[in-house]
Amino acid sequence: MDQFVGQGRLEWWANHSTCLEMYDIDITVAVVAVGQWRATGRHANALDATQREGWDFLMEMDPHFSIAFPGEDRGGIIRRVVETQRQAVVSTLTR
Repeated sequence: MDQFVGQGRLEWWANHSTCLEMYDIDITVAVVAVGQWRATGRHANALDATQREGWDFLMEMDPHFSIAFPGEDRGGIIRRVVETQRQAVVSTLTR
């Protein structure tokens, strides 16, 4: 697989048992080098004012989210998320 385009979910976990928030995203994951992946995405649905406030708070507190792909109950890959022009950019994934 050189690329995955689809939906995923960003999850922000306070600890191993408490997920504070989940955000559906449209995501593209592509191979950038052997063993390295780059993921970019955007919110699948526009955030309302309350969701935007929560997102901004979590990004300011700690911009590391767990990524869950289709078929996964819980995300297992934790990555730093950077937002540019309302687009979430996930740091390079190494597998």
